[in-house]
Amino acid sequence: MTLDLTWLGHSGFLMSDGEMTIAVDPFLSGNPMAPMAAGDVRCTHVALTHGHEDHFGDTIEIAKANAAPVIGAFEITNFVQEQGHELVEPGNPGGCIDLGSGNWIAFTQAFHSSSYQGRYMGMPCGLILRIGGKTIYHCGDTGLFSDMALIGEIYKPDVALIPIGDRFTMGPGLASRAADLIGAPVVVPIHYDTWPPIHVDVADFKPASAEVRVLTPGEGWVI
Repeated sequence: MTLDLTWLGHSGFLMSDGEMTIAVDPFLSGNPMAPMAAGDVRCTHVALTHGHEDHFGDTIEIAKANAAPVIGAFEITNFVQEQGHELVEPGNPGGCIDLGSGNWIAFTQAFHSSSYQGRYMGMPCGLILRIGGKTIYHCGDTGLFSDMALIGEIYKPDVALIPIGDRFTMGPGLASRAADLIGAPVVVPIHYDTWPPIHVDVADFKPASAEVRVLTPGEGWVI
């Protein structure tokens, strides 16, 4: 089994095993790095780490256009239903949602805020996505925390998607420590260079042992 991972810029991804496609944090409109428009996204599910505008993004448009369930924190999915989209799968850290065909999404803790246009959107999360026989850990916007080692021990991710842009997330130094704690063999830097306040030198992201895979927006990577 294989997984096609496509970076949408910032923290967004399309993850597809050929039958199921999950759009994660699909922020495209207003994203200067976006390789496509929201109307071009084809997916079976939308999954959200938290409610910030640069992660929630085009969720409603994409979910409605694709009749796709939205997976996220309880407060986020309530908001989605208020916008007229009833297909939701709520969860919270510690929980897991079975998507069928051996695929699932689990919620981990994350340390940062979560709101949308001033509205509280519940606890922020990291996501463990099992799809295409691979396990991906999307860290969301989290700061460094020691239990990343426990998350790595439990889920054994093949790839970790780690924010490195500083200011609102970890910078490259702390993100490198996070990669070492998680222990995934491959790590992908995210949430950087979208705007000047989060411009960093990706070369400063230097985990001790993991391979760093730097993607370009729209690039498809088959794992």
